[in-house]
Amino acid sequence: MKKVLILGAGMVVKPIVVYLLKKGFNVTVATRTKSKAEEMIGSYPNGNAVSWTVEDEPALDKLIAAHDIAVSLLPYAHHLLVAKYCLKHKKNMVTTSYVKPEMRALDAQAKEAGVIILNELGLDPGIDHMSAMRIIDNVHNKGGKIESFFSLCGALPAPEAANNPFKYKFSWSPKGVVMAGNNDGKFLKNNEAVYIPTENLFKNPLTTNFPSVGMLDIYPNRDSLPYIDLYGIPETKTMFRGTFRYKGWCETIDAMKALRLISNDKYDLNGKTYADLMALLIGQNSSENIKAKTAAFLKLPVDAYALNAIEWLGLFDNKNMNRREDSSFEITSDLMIEKMMIGRDERDMVVMQHVFVASYPDGKKEVIKSRMLDFGTLATDTAIARTVALPAAIGVEMILAGQIDVKGVYIPVIPQIYNPILNQLEQIGIAMIEEYGLPLSENL
Repeated sequence: MKKVLILGAGMVVKPIVVYLLKKGFNVTVATRTKSKAEEMIGSYPNGNAVSWTVEDEPALDKLIAAHDIAVSLLPYAHHLLVAKYCLKHKKNMVTTSYVKPEMRALDAQAKEAGVIILNELGLDPGIDHMSAMRIIDNVHNKGGKIESFFSLCGALPAPEAANNPFKYKFSWSPKGVVMAGNNDGKFLKNNEAVYIPTENLFKNPLTTNFPSVGMLDIYPNRDSLPYIDLYGIPETKTMFRGTFRYKGWCETIDAMKALRLISNDKYDLNGKTYADLMALLIGQNSSENIKAKTAAFLKLPVDAYALNAIEWLGLFDNKNMNRREDSSFEITSDLMIEKMMIGRDERDMVVMQHVFVASYPDGKKEVIKSRMLDFGTLATDTAIARTVALPAAIGVEMILAGQIDVKGVYIPVIPQIYNPILNQLEQIGIAMIEEYGLPLSENL
C-alpha cells in the first residue's frame, strides 16, 4: 500500500489522518509533539507517529525518501523546505496554504521531476477556488461572461455557541485570526480598484442574510485583484473576496485597532495592569475610570457595544498582566484565547458563498449563487478541520491513484483537479448548493 507522510499535527490535521488510515494507506505523522500524532492515529495499525522538528533536515530527507507523497501542514514558511526534498526524491506534495512566488518558481523543476506540487487544497484557499471555477467554466462554456463576482467565507461558532460579545470562538490558529485584523483590503468595484487601508478594514462592512444563519457582516479579505487572472475572468467589472463575521465583531475589532490593541509595538509592562496598558495606549497618566477615558478617546458613548466587549475581555481590569516587555497584540490575543476557544461541547461552522452576475450573448443576465454551510461534530472534528483537511485528503488519494496526473506546481483551478475532488467531497457531505437564474436584485 502507498505511504503518505503528513508533516504537522495542528488543529486541522486529524480528519486527513483518519480519512487516509480508513482508506488503508500507510500514514506517518511527523510532528514536534508525538503524543498529538499518536492520539490522531489511535488504534489504526497502518499509522505511525514520529517525533520530528523542522530543524532536523536529515530526518526530513529520509522521511520523504521513504514515502510516496508528502503533505505539508506546517506553517507556510516551511513548505519550500519540504518541496526541496520532494523534488530531490521525485515525490508528489500537497499543501493547504497559499502559493508564494518562490513555490511557483519551482514549476519547471516539478515538471522535470515528474511530480505535482498541489497547493491551496483546503477550504479558503481550496474549496473556494474549486467551487468558483466550476461555475465560471460553466458560464464560459455557454459563451457567457462573468460581470461581477463576490467570494465570501467565514469560520464561525454555530449560532448557539456565539454567546460572547465578539460572537466569535477560535476553532483554528487563534493568533493568525487576530493578526489578520491588521491586513488591508483591495478589490475591484464597477471597474475601479478600491483600496481599504488597515485602519478602515472593519468600517462599513457589507451585510447579507445567510440561510439558516441570519445576518452576517462582510469585510474585505486582502487583495482580490489577482483572482481576476487566477480565475480567468478579465471581463469582470467587480471582484471582491470577503470574510464573514457575526454582527459585533467588526465594530469591536475596529475600536481595538484604533486603540492599537493588536499592534506589534512593544512596551515596558513591568508591574502594569490591563487598565494601565489601556491608559498607556490612549496617552493617559492614570488608569482610574479607564473605560470612560477610553470612550472619550474613541468618541463613543461609554455603553457602546465595542467598549462592553473590550470590558468583557478584561482589558479594563486592575489585574497585573505579569509581563515584562511585550506587545499589545500578544496580550490581547492571549486574553482572547483564554476566553474564546471553542468548547469540546460546542459546534463550529463554516459558511461560504459565491455570488456571480453572468451575462450571455442573447442579452440575458442572471445571478448565480453557490453556498455551503457545514457544522462541526461535537467533541470530534470541527467544521474548519473537516473542510480544510478533507479536500487535501481526497487530493492525496487521487494523486496516488493516478486520477490527478498533471505535473508541476498547481492550485485546484483546472477541471482535471477540481471536478473529481468536488464530486468526492459531495459524497462525504461537503457540498455547495448552486442556484442559477436568480434576478439581478439577488446580487450583493
